[in-house]
Amino acid sequence: MSNHQTYRIKGMHCASCAGIIERTVKKVEGVEHVEVNYGTETAKIAFDEAKTNPHYLSEQIKPLGYTLVIPTAESMSMSADEHAAHTGLRQSKTEKLAEIKDMRWRVLSVLPLAAFSIFVMGWEMAAQFGWINTIPEIWYEFFHHLLPIFATYTMVVVGKPYLLGFYRFVRYGKANMDTLIGIGTSVAFLYSFVLTAFEEPLRQFLNVDQTYYDVTIVVIAFIAFGKYLEAKSKLRTGDAIQKLLGLQAKTALVMRDGIEVELPIEQVVHGDLIVVKPGGKIPVDGVLTEGSSYVDEAMVTGEPLPVEKRIGNAVVAGTLNTKGHFIFKATKVGSETLLASIIKMVSEAQGSKAPIQGLADKISSVFVPIVLVFAVLVFAAWLFFGIPTLGFAQALTLGLTSFVGILVIACPCALGLATPIAVIVGVGKGASEGILIKDAATLQKLRSVNTIVVDKTGTITKGKPEVVALETYDNHSEGEILSILASLENKSEHPLASAILAYAKDKGVSASPTDTFEIIEGKGVKGSVGGTEYFAGNPNLISDLKLSFDNQVLESHTTKGRTPVLLASSKEVMGLVLIADALKPEAATAIKKLHGMGISIVMLTGDNKQTALSIAKEVGIDDVVAEALPDEKLNKIKELQAAGRVVAMAGDGVNDAPALAQADVGIAMGTGTDVAIETAGITLLHGDISKLVKAVRLSRFTMAGIKQNLFWAFIYNLVGIPIAAGILYPFFGLLLSPVIAGLAMALSSVSVVLNSLRLKTVKL
Repeated sequence: MSNHQTYRIKGMHCASCAGIIERTVKKVEGVEHVEVNYGTETAKIAFDEAKTNPHYLSEQIKPLGYTLVIPTAESMSMSADEHAAHTGLRQSKTEKLAEIKDMRWRVLSVLPLAAFSIFVMGWEMAAQFGWINTIPEIWYEFFHHLLPIFATYTMVVVGKPYLLGFYRFVRYGKANMDTLIGIGTSVAFLYSFVLTAFEEPLRQFLNVDQTYYDVTIVVIAFIAFGKYLEAKSKLRTGDAIQKLLGLQAKTALVMRDGIEVELPIEQVVHGDLIVVKPGGKIPVDGVLTEGSSYVDEAMVTGEPLPVEKRIGNAVVAGTLNTKGHFIFKATKVGSETLLASIIKMVSEAQGSKAPIQGLADKISSVFVPIVLVFAVLVFAAWLFFGIPTLGFAQALTLGLTSFVGILVIACPCALGLATPIAVIVGVGKGASEGILIKDAATLQKLRSVNTIVVDKTGTITKGKPEVVALETYDNHSEGEILSILASLENKSEHPLASAILAYAKDKGVSASPTDTFEIIEGKGVKGSVGGTEYFAGNPNLISDLKLSFDNQVLESHTTKGRTPVLLASSKEVMGLVLIADALKPEAATAIKKLHGMGISIVMLTGDNKQTALSIAKEVGIDDVVAEALPDEKLNKIKELQAAGRVVAMAGDGVNDAPALAQADVGIAMGTGTDVAIETAGITLLHGDISKLVKAVRLSRFTMAGIKQNLFWAFIYNLVGIPIAAGILYPFFGLLLSPVIAGLAMALSSVSVVLNSLRLKTVKL
């Protein structure tokens, strides 16, 4: 049986680590697919349980310095930190903080040594240019004996991971970033150590005063400091998941045998009655059975205003009760809740790879071996061409400087971080705005969309009948008309009746009792209010009563998709209420913004053509296909794609499923708990069309961030490696110091992470 799991990986230091793990695990019999993500430090593995298991896979990569973190039975629960371990997407915060604390200790111990080394290097360089006096002999001897001690500590204690990288390269032939740093600093250190140990015998052949202890100290210090800053910054990229996990209530007040009992949420079962007090968190999904309140759902949907909840309304785990007191029945618990689904979806999306990452992965996989070969060739070239012109001592010194410089600056960390860090931040930013992204590929695709197909009902309109206008005749007041209508419709079960009653309630108009009441099938109702008989219904009812009415007025409304309900006495028509599926207030603004982004909008609806055209005109939609069945919606998507359009389809995810699947990007306009998370690539919680604008902007900002990251990652290497090799030396006498290379390499990784974190501050 095939098993698909995401595991956290310990020991990853760079993008080439991801390549090594992928290649090693792929070779194991029974492994069907493996995808390792350096940004999230995880591996998605699909394997045949009959042929292999996670423990065996972990054993295969352990000699190379990596470990699969295998979830225990306890970690499969939904409690906060343990859930993070289960999803495999993020190290538990405690463990990551402990790792950062250890890194901090190492950095703090080596930075004073680096500062001392830089001081000595600066003094020597300034003296060479004649700016200050040379180092006095007594001080020179003191530094000469102190630097080897500092370098040994730096190499063995702080530089231990790099020494192990060198060892694993020799033992297993696997090279990663640690290997490059390990070889570079080890060569510099060993060369210096040989000069120090055999100073006098070697003096006639080499410049024994030119040692590289300072290079060893400063390079390792800079890289350790860069890795520390990178780890701290990466911890911030996981804020979205941490916030979502923090929303999970730890306990619930459950009614058991008529008594309120506080239980851990793991013990809540389907059908439990749960009490929620003012200011309390809602622990699981359910439906109100008693009381009412306003619930703040911003943390899950991104909606700022609290939502009114009455008996029969759904509530969602993780949301906050503002002031009322209510009881609800648990319908979804544990991993079934909307919050659990969101956490799972965000986790998986953050761990997925965008297609643009393929390029970086391919380069990273061959980069380290190529750089190793190149560094050796450059060193050989310095000796071959340098000895005849510069002499052996000078050629060897320059060759070693180039060799170490190339290995240090060529680390592909920034390249490996460029895409996944931006994806983590982008997906997290989306989740905080109520935009759920299924995977990184969808996020990338959305950037190229130039046509968005929308459904009318529930997307452009609110999806339920609403009173949009009220007209009165012959000096009757609005209050009078509304009061009589509410009195008549109070006993009706027609959907239009509920729209009239809701409107009357909003206006503060109450219904009076009716003396008599009768439904007139297919036409309306009649009843007696305060001793007078009234009629409410459609134009056919008015015709039957033989009352005169201007049919042109009715026609002007019905062509706009409005349904008229007329109120009349036996003598005259008193007023008219117009009911329609009202436009969402944000629809016109959202469509205008999408047009401004170069996106055309097509409305695909099963509603009648006249109504659809009227609504399209009102909000500025470009093209309308009305009276369309689900298969016709699908064909329209295909037709647009055949014309070269990149199409996103926004629908409710149920009757639009075929069209959503066909579109380049499927966007489900989710409402509350029945979110169609599995149907579409993107889910907009609470179905707000203005979130379409935010989703497109998010995609564009994220992709721009990735491209900037890749540019900076490549530019550091493209510029740095040739300078380190000595391309400028014949013309300007310039050679890239390994110290500067170490600083540049550290800054490249940190700059990529900080550039990605900018996404958090972008206003969508």
